[in-house]
Amino acid sequence: MSISDMLLPEFDQEMGCTRRVIERVPDDDPGWKPHPKSFAIAHLAQLLAWMPGWIGQTLTNTELDLSGGAGYSMESTETLLELFDSNVRQARAAIVAASDADYGVPWSLKAGGHAVFTMPRGAVVRQHISHLSHHRGQMTVYLRLRDVPVPSIYGPTADEKWEM
Repeated sequence: MSISDMLLPEFDQEMGCTRRVIERVPDDDPGWKPHPKSFAIAHLAQLLAWMPGWIGQTLTNTELDLSGGAGYSMESTETLLELFDSNVRQARAAIVAASDADYGVPWSLKAGGHAVFTMPRGAVVRQHISHLSHHRGQMTVYLRLRDVPVPSIYGPTADEKWEM
């Protein structure tokens, strides 16, 4: 079984869970944050919508330089879902197209031309999925604090039975 074949079921599950979380993000107060040091809810939702695209970028390039990157904006949940869906399709296609050898290619995250780290693409892809799961968890806390029902992710929540 190829690395891509092993990765796709997890990818599909994680993206489905993430989409259900983004669907719940309220549009009524995009600047809301639980603490002054926290991301605004709309910015955290935007990050969740962007993150699947990182996987496709990693599998089709050998580096990313963060200098001069795009800033956050306040987008509607509908717009973010469209962005998320597009990034998921692109990432899934990149996973399907990747050979086992592609996962071993060194990939570097850079800032102003300086390598922050270099790791095999496979490790970076796994890190992206873990990183997305972390921020999705943050969003579930935001939803709870906004009294928005939290969807089932890895099991039942106080608001939903386990989706089967």
